[in-house]
Amino acid sequence: MFHPYLHARENPDKVAIVMAGSGETTTYAQLDERSNQGAQLFRSLGLKRGDSIALFLENHPRYFEICWAAQRAGLYYTCISSALTAGEVEYIVRDCGAKLFITSKAKAGEAEKLAPKISDLKLFSVDAAWGPYANFEDARAKMPATPIPDEAPGVDMLYSSGTTGRPKGVRVELKDEPIDATNSLITLAAGLFGFNKDTVYLSPAPLYHAAPLRWCMTTMRLGGTVIVMEKFDPERALQLIEKYKVTASQWVPTHFVRMLKLPEDVRRKYDLSTLACAIHAAAPCPVQTKRAMIEWWGPVLKEYYAGSEGNGFCYISSEEWLKKPGSVGTAKIGVLKICDENSDEVATGTDGTVYFADGTPFEYHNDPEKTAQSKNKHGWTTLGDVGHVDEDGYLFLTDRKAFMIISGGVNIYPQELENLLVTHPKVADAAVIGAPDDEMGEKVVAVIQPMNMVDAGDALRDELMAFARENISRVKAPKQIDFMEELPRHQTGKLYKRIIRDAYWGKKSTIV
Repeated sequence: MFHPYLHARENPDKVAIVMAGSGETTTYAQLDERSNQGAQLFRSLGLKRGDSIALFLENHPRYFEICWAAQRAGLYYTCISSALTAGEVEYIVRDCGAKLFITSKAKAGEAEKLAPKISDLKLFSVDAAWGPYANFEDARAKMPATPIPDEAPGVDMLYSSGTTGRPKGVRVELKDEPIDATNSLITLAAGLFGFNKDTVYLSPAPLYHAAPLRWCMTTMRLGGTVIVMEKFDPERALQLIEKYKVTASQWVPTHFVRMLKLPEDVRRKYDLSTLACAIHAAAPCPVQTKRAMIEWWGPVLKEYYAGSEGNGFCYISSEEWLKKPGSVGTAKIGVLKICDENSDEVATGTDGTVYFADGTPFEYHNDPEKTAQSKNKHGWTTLGDVGHVDEDGYLFLTDRKAFMIISGGVNIYPQELENLLVTHPKVADAAVIGAPDDEMGEKVVAVIQPMNMVDAGDALRDELMAFARENISRVKAPKQIDFMEELPRHQTGKLYKRIIRDAYWGKKSTIV
Protein backbone atom coordinates (compact mmCIF):
# COMPACT_ATOMS: atom_id res chain seq x y z
CA MET A 1 0.00 0.00 0.00
CA PHE A 2 1.36 3.38 -1.05
CA HIS A 3 -0.32 6.72 -0.41
CA PRO A 4 0.27 9.97 1.54
CA TYR A 5 -2.61 9.18 3.92
CA LEU A 6 -0.66 6.18 5.24
CA HIS A 7 2.35 8.38 6.04
CA ALA A 8 0.05 10.92 7.67
CA ARG A 9 -1.02 8.20 10.09
CA GLU A 10 2.50 6.99 10.80
CA ASN A 11 4.43 10.26 10.76
CA PRO A 12 1.99 13.19 10.65
CA ASP A 13 4.55 15.94 11.27
CA LYS A 14 6.95 14.83 8.57
CA VAL A 15 7.34 17.40 5.80
CA ALA A 16 5.91 16.22 2.48
CA ILE A 17 6.49 19.36 0.40
CA VAL A 18 8.87 22.33 0.59
CA MET A 19 8.53 25.33 -1.74
CA ALA A 20 12.14 26.31 -2.40
CA GLY A 21 11.53 30.02 -2.92
CA SER A 22 9.21 30.86 -0.03
CA GLY A 23 10.26 28.02 2.27
CA GLU A 24 6.57 27.15 2.86
CA THR A 25 6.16 23.56 4.02
CA THR A 26 3.28 21.09 3.99
CA THR A 27 3.31 18.14 6.39
CA TYR A 28 1.79 14.78 5.60
CA ALA A 29 -0.97 15.50 8.14
CA GLN A 30 -1.78 18.76 6.35
CA LEU A 31 -1.64 17.09 2.94
CA ASP A 32 -4.00 14.35 4.12
CA GLU A 33 -6.45 16.77 5.67
CA ARG A 34 -6.48 19.17 2.70
CA SER A 35 -6.76 16.42 0.09
CA ASN A 36 -9.69 14.91 2.02
CA GLN A 37 -11.38 18.31 2.18
CA GLY A 38 -10.68 18.83 -1.53
CA ALA A 39 -12.26 15.49 -2.41
CA GLN A 40 -15.27 16.39 -0.23
CA LEU A 41 -15.55 19.72 -2.07
CA PHE A 42 -15.48 18.02 -5.47
CA ARG A 43 -18.26 15.66 -4.40
CA SER A 44 -20.33 18.52 -2.93
CA LEU A 45 -20.13 20.25 -6.31
CA GLY A 46 -21.50 17.20 -8.09
CA LEU A 47 -18.27 15.77 -9.48
CA LYS A 48 -18.33 11.98 -9.68
CA ARG A 49 -15.83 9.28 -10.57
CA GLY A 50 -14.55 9.70 -14.14
CA ASP A 51 -15.23 13.45 -14.28
CA SER A 52 -12.42 15.91 -15.06
CA ILE A 53 -10.92 19.02 -13.50
CA ALA A 54 -8.28 21.36 -14.94
CA LEU A 55 -5.45 23.24 -13.22
CA PHE A 56 -3.85 26.34 -14.72
CA LEU A 57 -1.20 27.19 -12.13
CA GLU A 58 2.41 28.09 -11.66
CA ASN A 59 4.43 25.85 -9.28
CA HIS A 60 2.20 26.62 -6.31
CA PRO A 61 2.00 25.28 -2.72
CA ARG A 62 -1.59 24.07 -3.34
CA TYR A 63 -0.70 22.13 -6.51
CA PHE A 64 -0.30 18.69 -4.98
CA GLU A 65 -3.10 19.20 -2.47
CA ILE A 66 -5.46 19.59 -5.44
CA CYS A 67 -3.99 16.67 -7.38
CA TRP A 68 -4.23 14.33 -4.39
CA ALA A 69 -7.81 15.47 -3.77
CA ALA A 70 -8.67 14.60 -7.37
CA GLN A 71 -6.84 11.29 -7.06
CA ARG A 72 -8.90 10.37 -3.96
CA ALA A 73 -12.13 11.34 -5.73
CA GLY A 74 -11.55 9.21 -8.83
CA LEU A 75 -11.19 12.23 -11.13
CA TYR A 76 -9.06 12.96 -14.16
CA TYR A 77 -6.87 15.97 -13.36
CA THR A 78 -5.46 17.89 -16.32
CA CYS A 79 -2.46 20.07 -15.47
CA ILE A 80 -2.20 22.78 -18.12
CA SER A 81 0.99 24.60 -19.08
CA SER A 82 1.18 27.92 -17.27
CA ALA A 83 2.77 29.45 -20.41
CA LEU A 84 -0.32 29.09 -22.61
CA THR A 85 -2.70 31.82 -23.77
CA ALA A 86 -6.36 32.00 -22.82
CA GLY A 87 -7.43 30.54 -26.18
CA GLU A 88 -5.02 27.64 -25.88
CA VAL A 89 -6.15 26.93 -22.31
CA GLU A 90 -9.80 27.05 -23.38
CA TYR A 91 -9.22 24.38 -26.01
CA ILE A 92 -7.67 21.97 -23.47
CA VAL A 93 -10.34 22.70 -20.85
CA ARG A 94 -13.08 21.88 -23.34
CA ASP A 95 -11.30 18.92 -24.88
CA CYS A 96 -10.67 17.19 -21.55
CA GLY A 97 -14.28 17.78 -20.51
CA ALA A 98 -13.39 19.66 -17.33
CA LYS A 99 -16.27 20.54 -15.02
CA LEU A 100 -14.13 22.58 -12.63
CA PHE A 101 -11.22 24.96 -13.30
CA ILE A 102 -8.61 26.17 -10.81
CA THR A 103 -6.16 29.00 -11.43
CA SER A 104 -4.22 31.59 -9.41
CA LYS A 105 -3.84 35.35 -9.13
CA ALA A 106 -0.43 34.96 -10.79
CA LYS A 107 -2.24 33.78 -13.95
CA ALA A 108 -4.88 36.52 -13.75
CA GLY A 109 -3.92 38.02 -17.12
CA GLU A 110 -4.98 34.97 -19.13
CA ALA A 111 -7.49 33.69 -16.56
CA GLU A 112 -9.47 36.93 -16.77
CA LYS A 113 -9.75 36.60 -20.56
CA LEU A 114 -10.67 32.96 -20.16
CA ALA A 115 -13.44 33.34 -17.57
CA PRO A 116 -16.27 34.47 -19.94
CA LYS A 117 -15.50 31.58 -22.28
CA ILE A 118 -15.80 28.92 -19.55
CA SER A 119 -18.40 30.56 -17.34
CA ASP A 120 -20.44 27.34 -17.32
CA LEU A 121 -17.68 25.65 -15.26
CA LYS A 122 -17.11 25.94 -11.53
CA LEU A 123 -14.28 28.50 -11.29
CA PHE A 124 -11.77 28.77 -8.44
CA SER A 125 -8.55 30.61 -7.68
CA VAL A 126 -6.03 29.63 -5.03
CA ASP A 127 -4.94 32.31 -2.53
CA ALA A 128 -7.81 34.74 -3.11
CA ALA A 129 -11.18 35.28 -4.71
CA TRP A 130 -11.28 37.73 -7.61
CA GLY A 131 -13.70 38.43 -10.42
CA PRO A 132 -15.69 35.29 -11.22
CA TYR A 133 -13.19 33.06 -9.39
CA ALA A 134 -14.12 31.84 -5.91
CA ASN A 135 -11.45 31.27 -3.28
CA PHE A 136 -10.53 27.60 -3.41
CA GLU A 137 -9.09 27.39 0.11
CA ASP A 138 -12.16 29.09 1.62
CA ALA A 139 -14.50 26.65 -0.12
CA ARG A 140 -12.33 23.71 0.86
CA ALA A 141 -12.04 24.76 4.51
CA LYS A 142 -15.82 24.36 4.95
CA MET A 143 -15.60 20.67 4.09
CA PRO A 144 -15.04 17.77 6.53
CA ALA A 145 -11.46 16.47 6.75
CA THR A 146 -12.59 12.86 6.59
CA PRO A 147 -12.32 10.64 3.50
CA ILE A 148 -15.27 10.58 1.12
CA PRO A 149 -17.19 7.29 1.37
CA ASP A 150 -16.59 6.34 -2.26
CA GLU A 151 -12.84 6.87 -2.63
CA ALA A 152 -11.51 5.61 -5.95
CA PRO A 153 -8.22 6.27 -7.72
CA GLY A 154 -8.14 9.14 -10.17
CA VAL A 155 -5.29 9.80 -12.59
CA ASP A 156 -3.68 12.62 -14.53
CA MET A 157 -4.72 13.36 -18.10
CA LEU A 158 -1.95 15.41 -19.67
CA TYR A 159 -1.64 17.13 -23.04
CA SER A 160 1.25 17.12 -25.45
CA SER A 161 3.07 20.36 -26.10
CA GLY A 162 4.28 21.22 -29.54
CA THR A 163 3.86 23.42 -32.56
CA THR A 164 1.15 23.50 -35.23
CA GLY A 165 -2.11 21.69 -34.76
CA ARG A 166 -3.78 21.08 -31.44
CA PRO A 167 -2.23 19.36 -28.41
CA LYS A 168 -3.46 15.84 -27.73
CA GLY A 169 -4.56 14.52 -24.37
CA VAL A 170 -3.44 11.08 -23.22
CA ARG A 171 -6.27 9.30 -21.44
CA VAL A 172 -6.01 5.96 -19.67
CA GLU A 173 -8.79 3.88 -18.21
CA LEU A 174 -9.48 4.32 -14.51
CA LYS A 175 -8.73 1.18 -12.52
CA ASP A 176 -11.04 -0.56 -10.07
CA GLU A 177 -8.60 -0.72 -7.19
CA PRO A 178 -7.90 1.04 -3.87
CA ILE A 179 -6.39 4.55 -3.92
CA ASP A 180 -3.24 3.18 -2.27
CA ALA A 181 -2.60 0.41 -4.80
CA THR A 182 0.89 0.10 -6.23
CA ASN A 183 1.72 0.95 -9.83
CA SER A 184 4.60 0.55 -12.28
CA LEU A 185 6.14 3.93 -11.39
CA ILE A 186 6.34 2.99 -7.70
CA THR A 187 8.04 -0.27 -8.68
CA LEU A 188 10.53 1.60 -10.87
CA ALA A 189 11.15 4.32 -8.29
CA ALA A 190 11.88 1.85 -5.51
CA GLY A 191 13.62 -0.81 -7.61
CA LEU A 192 15.69 1.19 -10.11
CA PHE A 193 16.13 4.52 -8.35
CA GLY A 194 16.18 3.53 -4.69
CA PHE A 195 13.33 5.81 -3.57
CA ASN A 196 11.97 5.24 -0.05
CA LYS A 197 10.61 7.16 2.95
CA ASP A 198 14.00 8.80 3.47
CA THR A 199 14.17 10.23 -0.07
CA VAL A 200 14.57 13.99 -0.38
CA TYR A 201 13.61 14.77 -3.95
CA LEU A 202 14.44 18.01 -5.79
CA SER A 203 12.08 18.98 -8.61
CA PRO A 204 13.39 21.93 -10.70
CA ALA A 205 10.80 21.77 -13.50
CA PRO A 206 7.18 22.91 -14.04
CA LEU A 207 4.70 20.63 -12.30
CA TYR A 208 2.29 20.51 -15.24
CA HIS A 209 4.76 18.30 -17.10
CA ALA A 210 4.34 14.53 -16.78
CA ALA A 211 7.73 13.65 -15.27
CA PRO A 212 7.86 16.24 -12.44
CA LEU A 213 4.21 15.68 -11.57
CA ARG A 214 4.40 11.89 -11.48
CA TRP A 215 7.81 11.55 -9.82
CA CYS A 216 6.90 14.04 -7.11
CA MET A 217 3.65 12.22 -6.38
CA THR A 218 5.49 8.89 -6.39
CA THR A 219 7.95 10.29 -3.84
CA MET A 220 4.97 11.19 -1.65
CA ARG A 221 3.43 7.74 -2.11
CA LEU A 222 6.65 6.36 -0.64
CA GLY A 223 6.77 8.87 2.22
CA GLY A 224 9.68 11.04 1.09
CA THR A 225 10.04 14.83 0.98
CA VAL A 226 9.71 16.88 -2.22
CA ILE A 227 11.57 20.17 -2.72
CA VAL A 228 9.78 22.19 -5.44
CA MET A 229 11.63 24.96 -7.26
CA GLU A 230 9.27 27.70 -8.40
CA LYS A 231 11.68 28.40 -11.26
CA PHE A 232 14.97 26.79 -12.25
CA ASP A 233 18.22 28.61 -11.63
CA PRO A 234 21.47 26.64 -12.01
CA GLU A 235 23.31 27.88 -8.92
CA ARG A 236 20.15 27.91 -6.80
CA ALA A 237 19.65 24.22 -7.63
CA LEU A 238 23.11 23.42 -6.26
CA GLN A 239 22.38 25.47 -3.13
CA LEU A 240 19.19 23.49 -2.53
CA ILE A 241 20.95 20.14 -2.87
CA GLU A 242 23.35 21.22 -0.14
CA LYS A 243 20.74 22.92 2.07
CA TYR A 244 18.19 20.10 2.12
CA LYS A 245 20.64 17.21 1.73
CA VAL A 246 18.85 16.15 -1.42
CA THR A 247 19.20 12.45 -2.26
CA ALA A 248 17.32 12.28 -5.58
CA SER A 249 16.42 14.68 -8.36
CA GLN A 250 14.95 14.89 -11.86
CA TRP A 251 16.55 16.89 -14.69
CA VAL A 252 16.53 17.56 -18.40
CA PRO A 253 19.72 18.02 -20.43
CA THR A 254 19.35 21.81 -20.67
CA HIS A 255 19.60 21.92 -16.86
CA PHE A 256 22.92 20.05 -17.12
CA VAL A 257 24.23 22.37 -19.84
CA ARG A 258 23.38 25.47 -17.76
CA MET A 259 24.95 24.06 -14.59
CA LEU A 260 28.09 22.96 -16.45
CA LYS A 261 28.54 26.49 -17.79
CA LEU A 262 28.67 27.97 -14.28
CA PRO A 263 32.19 29.14 -13.33
CA GLU A 264 34.32 26.32 -11.97
CA ASP A 265 34.59 27.88 -8.50
CA VAL A 266 30.79 28.12 -8.28
CA ARG A 267 30.33 24.51 -9.39
CA ARG A 268 32.79 23.26 -6.77
CA LYS A 269 31.47 25.47 -4.01
CA TYR A 270 28.53 23.31 -2.90
CA ASP A 271 28.44 19.97 -1.10
CA LEU A 272 26.51 17.57 -3.34
CA SER A 273 27.63 14.41 -1.58
CA THR A 274 24.11 13.40 -0.45
CA LEU A 275 22.90 13.15 -4.06
CA ALA A 276 22.60 9.44 -4.84
CA CYS A 277 20.27 9.58 -7.83
CA ALA A 278 20.02 12.19 -10.60
CA ILE A 279 17.34 11.08 -13.03
CA HIS A 280 17.20 12.64 -16.47
CA ALA A 281 14.92 12.25 -19.46
CA ALA A 282 12.57 14.28 -21.72
CA ALA A 283 15.19 15.22 -24.31
CA PRO A 284 18.36 13.63 -25.75
CA CYS A 285 21.47 14.32 -23.71
CA PRO A 286 24.68 14.99 -25.65
CA VAL A 287 27.36 12.40 -24.87
CA GLN A 288 29.88 15.09 -23.92
CA THR A 289 27.41 16.73 -21.55
CA LYS A 290 26.50 13.51 -19.78
CA ARG A 291 30.12 12.44 -19.47
CA ALA A 292 30.98 15.81 -17.91
CA MET A 293 28.10 15.45 -15.43
CA ILE A 294 29.24 11.96 -14.39
CA GLU A 295 32.77 13.28 -13.91
CA TRP A 296 31.36 16.05 -11.71
CA TRP A 297 28.60 14.29 -9.75
CA GLY A 298 29.86 10.73 -9.94
CA PRO A 299 27.95 7.70 -11.29
CA VAL A 300 24.59 8.88 -9.93
CA LEU A 301 23.01 9.79 -13.28
CA LYS A 302 20.16 7.48 -14.20
CA GLU A 303 18.47 7.96 -17.55
CA TYR A 304 15.17 6.74 -18.88
CA TYR A 305 13.31 6.96 -22.16
CA ALA A 306 9.53 7.12 -22.02
CA GLY A 307 6.63 9.39 -22.90
CA SER A 308 3.57 10.65 -21.08
CA GLU A 309 1.74 7.98 -23.13
CA GLY A 310 3.29 5.38 -20.82
CA ASN A 311 3.55 2.77 -23.59
CA GLY A 312 7.09 1.69 -22.69
CA PHE A 313 10.07 2.48 -20.50
CA CYS A 314 13.83 2.12 -21.06
CA TYR A 315 16.48 2.65 -18.40
CA ILE A 316 20.26 2.92 -18.12
CA SER A 317 22.57 3.48 -15.14
CA SER A 318 25.77 5.55 -15.24
CA GLU A 319 27.86 2.39 -15.08
CA GLU A 320 26.03 0.91 -18.07
CA TRP A 321 26.16 4.19 -19.96
CA LEU A 322 29.93 4.47 -19.62
CA LYS A 323 30.13 1.12 -21.43
CA LYS A 324 27.41 2.12 -23.91
CA PRO A 325 27.79 5.91 -24.30
CA GLY A 326 24.82 7.50 -26.00
CA SER A 327 22.37 4.72 -25.17
CA VAL A 328 19.08 5.30 -23.33
CA GLY A 329 19.11 1.75 -22.01
CA THR A 330 17.14 -1.47 -22.23
CA ALA A 331 13.38 -1.92 -22.00
CA LYS A 332 11.92 -2.38 -18.52
CA ILE A 333 8.30 -1.94 -19.61
CA GLY A 334 7.31 -3.23 -23.05
CA VAL A 335 9.48 -4.96 -25.68
CA LEU A 336 11.58 -2.86 -28.06
CA LYS A 337 10.90 -3.29 -31.77
CA ILE A 338 12.71 -1.33 -34.50
CA CYS A 339 10.75 -1.22 -37.73
CA ASP A 340 11.02 0.06 -41.30
CA GLU A 341 8.37 2.02 -43.22
CA ASN A 342 6.38 -1.19 -43.73
CA SER A 343 6.40 -1.91 -39.96
CA ASP A 344 8.69 -4.91 -40.49
CA GLU A 345 11.51 -5.40 -38.00
CA VAL A 346 14.98 -4.36 -39.19
CA ALA A 347 18.33 -5.96 -38.46
CA THR A 348 20.24 -5.31 -35.24
CA GLY A 349 22.13 -2.01 -35.49
CA THR A 350 19.87 -0.64 -38.24
CA ASP A 351 17.97 2.60 -37.69
CA GLY A 352 14.19 2.54 -37.83
CA THR A 353 11.10 3.75 -36.00
CA VAL A 354 11.12 2.77 -32.31
CA TYR A 355 8.08 0.75 -31.23
CA PHE A 356 7.08 -0.96 -28.00
CA ALA A 357 5.27 -4.28 -28.02
CA ASP A 358 3.34 -5.53 -24.97
CA GLY A 359 3.40 -2.03 -23.44
CA THR A 360 0.64 -0.19 -21.60
CA PRO A 361 -2.27 0.64 -23.96
CA PHE A 362 -3.24 4.29 -24.41
CA GLU A 363 -5.26 6.55 -26.65
CA TYR A 364 -5.16 10.18 -27.69
CA HIS A 365 -8.37 11.72 -26.41
CA ASN A 366 -10.79 12.72 -29.18
CA ASP A 367 -8.23 11.91 -31.85
CA PRO A 368 -8.71 8.41 -33.26
CA GLU A 369 -6.53 9.31 -36.27
CA LYS A 370 -3.46 10.10 -34.14
CA THR A 371 -4.15 7.05 -31.97
CA ALA A 372 -4.22 4.91 -35.12
CA GLN A 373 -1.00 6.52 -36.42
CA SER A 374 0.79 5.60 -33.18
CA LYS A 375 0.20 1.90 -33.86
CA ASN A 376 1.50 -0.36 -36.61
CA LYS A 377 -0.01 -3.49 -38.19
CA HIS A 378 1.22 -5.57 -35.24
CA GLY A 379 -0.46 -3.31 -32.66
CA TRP A 380 2.91 -2.04 -31.42
CA THR A 381 3.01 1.64 -30.42
CA THR A 382 5.48 4.46 -31.11
CA LEU A 383 6.23 8.01 -29.97
CA GLY A 384 7.69 8.83 -33.39
CA ASP A 385 11.37 8.46 -32.50
CA VAL A 386 14.05 6.87 -34.70
CA GLY A 387 16.86 4.69 -33.38
CA HIS A 388 18.50 1.28 -33.31
CA VAL A 389 19.12 -1.53 -30.85
CA ASP A 390 22.56 -3.11 -30.47
CA GLU A 391 23.39 -6.77 -29.99
CA ASP A 392 22.87 -6.45 -26.22
CA GLY A 393 19.40 -4.89 -26.50
CA TYR A 394 20.47 -1.31 -25.74
CA LEU A 395 18.50 1.41 -27.51
CA PHE A 396 20.29 4.31 -29.20
CA LEU A 397 18.04 7.17 -30.34
CA THR A 398 18.87 8.96 -33.56
CA ASP A 399 16.26 11.70 -33.62
CA ARG A 400 12.61 12.44 -34.08
CA LYS A 401 11.42 11.11 -37.43
CA ALA A 402 9.69 14.41 -38.12
CA PHE A 403 12.99 16.34 -37.96
CA MET A 404 14.97 14.23 -40.41
CA ILE A 405 16.66 16.31 -43.14
CA ILE A 406 16.83 14.88 -46.67
CA SER A 407 19.65 16.62 -48.54
CA GLY A 408 20.59 15.35 -51.98
CA GLY A 409 18.82 12.09 -51.19
CA VAL A 410 20.86 11.58 -47.98
CA ASN A 411 18.99 11.21 -44.67
CA ILE A 412 20.51 13.45 -41.98
CA TYR A 413 19.39 13.46 -38.35
CA PRO A 414 20.10 16.88 -36.77
CA GLN A 415 20.47 15.70 -33.17
CA GLU A 416 24.08 14.61 -33.71
CA LEU A 417 25.13 18.09 -34.87
CA GLU A 418 23.11 19.79 -32.10
CA ASN A 419 24.85 17.64 -29.50
CA LEU A 420 28.22 18.68 -30.90
CA LEU A 421 27.55 22.41 -31.23
CA VAL A 422 26.25 22.83 -27.68
CA THR A 423 29.64 21.69 -26.35
CA HIS A 424 31.37 24.73 -27.84
CA PRO A 425 32.17 27.22 -25.05
CA LYS A 426 30.57 30.14 -26.91
CA VAL A 427 27.28 28.30 -27.56
CA ALA A 428 24.39 28.38 -25.07
CA ASP A 429 21.95 26.42 -27.22
CA ALA A 430 21.64 25.07 -30.75
CA ALA A 431 18.94 23.93 -33.15
CA VAL A 432 19.60 22.25 -36.49
CA ILE A 433 16.92 22.22 -39.15
CA GLY A 434 16.49 21.57 -42.86
CA ALA A 435 15.93 24.70 -44.95
CA PRO A 436 14.92 24.90 -48.62
CA ASP A 437 17.71 24.44 -51.17
CA ASP A 438 17.18 24.60 -54.95
CA GLU A 439 19.88 22.06 -55.73
CA MET A 440 19.80 19.64 -52.75
CA GLY A 441 16.14 19.92 -51.75
CA GLU A 442 17.15 20.75 -48.16
CA LYS A 443 20.29 22.16 -46.60
CA VAL A 444 21.54 21.83 -43.05
CA VAL A 445 21.12 25.08 -41.11
CA ALA A 446 22.36 25.55 -37.54
CA VAL A 447 20.56 28.21 -35.48
CA ILE A 448 22.76 29.23 -32.55
CA GLN A 449 21.97 30.96 -29.27
CA PRO A 450 25.37 32.39 -28.27
CA MET A 451 26.50 32.64 -24.65
CA ASN A 452 26.86 36.35 -25.38
CA MET A 453 24.81 37.86 -28.20
CA VAL A 454 27.50 40.48 -28.88
CA ASP A 455 29.64 37.61 -30.25
CA ALA A 456 27.07 36.86 -32.96
CA GLY A 457 28.69 37.61 -36.28
CA ASP A 458 30.99 36.35 -39.02
CA ALA A 459 33.92 35.54 -36.72
CA LEU A 460 31.85 33.22 -34.51
CA ARG A 461 30.10 31.83 -37.58
CA ASP A 462 33.46 30.87 -39.12
CA GLU A 463 34.70 29.45 -35.81
CA LEU A 464 31.64 27.24 -35.41
CA MET A 465 31.72 26.14 -39.04
CA ALA A 466 35.34 25.03 -38.64
CA PHE A 467 34.52 23.35 -35.31
CA ALA A 468 31.70 21.37 -36.92
CA ARG A 469 33.76 20.26 -39.92
CA GLU A 470 36.58 19.11 -37.69
CA ASN A 471 34.28 16.87 -35.67
CA ILE A 472 31.59 15.64 -38.01
CA SER A 473 31.35 14.50 -41.62
CA ARG A 474 30.91 17.27 -44.21
CA VAL A 475 27.51 15.98 -45.32
CA LYS A 476 26.21 16.47 -41.76
CA ALA A 477 27.98 19.79 -41.19
CA PRO A 478 25.95 23.02 -41.45
CA LYS A 479 25.82 24.83 -44.76
CA GLN A 480 24.53 27.93 -43.00
CA ILE A 481 24.79 29.26 -39.43
CA ASP A 482 22.38 31.86 -38.07
CA PHE A 483 22.01 33.41 -34.62
CA MET A 484 19.02 33.85 -32.32
CA GLU A 485 18.96 35.61 -28.96
CA GLU A 486 16.96 32.78 -27.37
CA LEU A 487 15.77 29.52 -28.87
CA PRO A 488 12.11 28.64 -28.23
CA ARG A 489 12.19 25.94 -25.58
CA HIS A 490 9.54 24.54 -23.29
CA GLN A 491 10.47 24.84 -19.60
CA THR A 492 10.89 21.07 -19.53
CA GLY A 493 13.72 21.33 -22.03
CA LYS A 494 11.82 20.37 -25.16
CA LEU A 495 12.96 22.41 -28.16
CA TYR A 496 10.18 23.85 -30.29
CA LYS A 497 12.14 23.13 -33.45
CA ARG A 498 9.08 23.31 -35.65
CA ILE A 499 8.79 27.06 -35.00
CA ILE A 500 12.34 27.62 -36.21
CA ARG A 501 11.98 25.30 -39.19
CA ASP A 502 8.70 26.81 -40.32
CA ALA A 503 10.23 30.30 -40.37
CA TYR A 504 12.70 29.11 -43.03
CA TRP A 505 9.90 27.54 -45.07
CA GLY A 506 7.70 30.63 -44.94
CA LYS A 507 5.18 29.11 -42.55
CA LYS A 508 3.77 30.39 -39.26
CA SER A 509 3.77 28.26 -36.12
CA THR A 510 2.29 28.77 -32.70
CA ILE A 511 3.05 26.98 -29.46
CA VAL A 512 0.07 25.04 -28.14
